Amino acid sequence: MGMYEVEFVSSQVRLAGSLALPQGAGNGCPGVVLVGGSGPSERDNDSFFPPLRHHLLDARFAVLSYDKRGVGGSSGDWREGTLSDLATDAKNAVHFLRSQPGVRPDAVGLFGHSEGGWVALRAAASLDDMAWVVTTSCPGVSPAVQERYALANYLQGTYLDSQGDTDRTLDLYDRLIEAGRSDADFATAMQIVDAAGRPPGLAYYWSDLDERLWGFLKRKQDHDPTADLLGLRCPHLAFLGGTDPLVPVAETLNVLGAVACRAERPPQATLTVEVLPGADHRLRLPEATEPEPTYFESLTSWLRRH
Repeated sequence: MGMYEVEFVSSQVRLAGSLALPQGAGNGCPGVVLVGGSGPSERDNDSFFPPLRHHLLDARFAVLSYDKRGVGGSSGDWREGTLSDLATDAKNAVHFLRSQPGVRPDAVGLFGHSEGGWVALRAAASLDDMAWVVTTSCPGVSPAVQERYALANYLQGTYLDSQGDTDRTLDLYDRLIEAGRSDADFATAMQIVDAAGRPPGLAYYWSDLDERLWGFLKRKQDHDPTADLLGLRCPHLAFLGGTDPLVPVAETLNVLGAVACRAERPPQATLTVEVLPGADHRLRLPEATEPEPTYFESLTSWLRRH
């Protein structure tokens, strides 16, 4: 196995990453581009990608992951862009991996986790020759709906001691979403929060917000993955954790099923969905530090078939 520090250009930014090649890659191996989740995700996506990278290398896949714009060794600022900009970065990562000696250009796919799933789907839908796409813990709903679901779970499970407190905090969240839809500036959003008394429970959603992040969330909040799901022309494997507190899994399954049955969906755009009972947002069972082992086995088995 070889691990290399790499850089590639995407639009006006330079993205830094790591390229891992299995031994014997000169014979031609398939490849995977890993796309991290929300926030300042770097090439390891915290601790989620290293065991995945190791497993894929053992299965003789080349693996490329990279620091998001403005993170680690990458230039730019993800908060100044859109999900479409991040999808452009993912497409350029695919082109870069396809160009590497020993990698089969026709056998490179995208893997996106959480927000990275939305990004990977958008990138894959815009490529006519995508081999496949895998998403993990990717919501089938908009970011606004997903964040509200996550906030409600947080409020009910940790901080607040009355349904009234929960309802008031969720009402404030709804007002901030409407402010975003009307393109309110950050100062106006702060006035809304201050007028509501800055309920502590909102910190789950609001604590790290500044003007640049508020702008990114406004541009992102009503993203609908349906169009990208319909635009796929390659097989799609979706993993979901059955007890994921951040993603409305049942609603996501309904969206995936409805899209898969649409007549305009190309026949090569097959859909495989695996829900791991008891698993969380990172596909871990309770008390586990890494994803459920059957997830890795299912992933590489599906990849070999495609």
